[in-house]
Amino acid sequence: MKDRRLSGHLLVFAAMLLIPAVVHDTFLLRVFTEAVMWIGLAVTFDVLAGYTGYLNFGHSAFFGIGAYITAILMVRAGWHFAPAAALGGAAAGLGALIAGFPTLRLRGAYFAIATWALARAIQQGVLMMDITGGPDGMRLPALLSPGFFYYIMLGVVGVTFFAYWFLLERAPFGLKLKAVREDEQGAEALGLNPTKLKIQAFVLSAVPTGIIGGVFAYWVTFIDPASTLGDLVSDQALVMVVFGGMGTLTGPVIGAVLIFTFKTVFWAYLSDYEVLYLIILGGVIAASVVFLPDGVLGVLPQRRKGVEDHA
Repeated sequence: MKDRRLSGHLLVFAAMLLIPAVVHDTFLLRVFTEAVMWIGLAVTFDVLAGYTGYLNFGHSAFFGIGAYITAILMVRAGWHFAPAAALGGAAAGLGALIAGFPTLRLRGAYFAIATWALARAIQQGVLMMDITGGPDGMRLPALLSPGFFYYIMLGVVGVTFFAYWFLLERAPFGLKLKAVREDEQGAEALGLNPTKLKIQAFVLSAVPTGIIGGVFAYWVTFIDPASTLGDLVSDQALVMVVFGGMGTLTGPVIGAVLIFTFKTVFWAYLSDYEVLYLIILGGVIAASVVFLPDGVLGVLPQRRKGVEDHA
């Protein structure tokens, strides 16, 4: 069953590789690139939220770290994009490692508040530093190649997805994380180290998020603390994961596609009503928790029959 799903994922990925060949409109290609980015952010968010049960409201911190490290290395040090983005991902992973030791000993709302405070602290630090451009942000060198950024974003997200597939669905690591999620004390009694496992999941979530942030920075050519370290990154990733189905890999992809499609249509026709968008976003997550506890993926026919889907 899982091998069949993997084949389906590979087929979808192969089809997505063909999009630049059939979509010649620059605007539409940018839309597809952003959609792929949100799929990646939702999937990485779900590693911690879905597989360990810890909601990381500081997900934007790792996105922002990757974006700013990439920008600083490219603009201030003259690095090429690829090593700069790779180091941005490594810096995000190091940040998760350092932050994980104190925060992952907390549970529930305490962890969520601690990670939110972490993102706010990093945002304030970036605002005060000259090397980051402070509140004025940073401008990166422009590369006018929409196809390049689509393929880079798709490559990063695709490699992340299939690496997660192996680690979380086929390797023992995923089962250990689920054991911690279901009963942390019971998992500890079985000889597992819950804190170590959660830190590993935290880092596993942060590294690709940082790389995606680096790709985003080079793609849009301008970043500031609000666009990379604001609450919207974490909030939308959370909504996408909850709406699609937590603790799976397919669920966040479905949620990201549906929520991003709604967002795109909303901003195309109702861009003057930003507050309304946030209200609707909050309503979606509230309704999902009440009426779709397993997300959209949970109401599919095979799920209703009780077939477990952790893809």
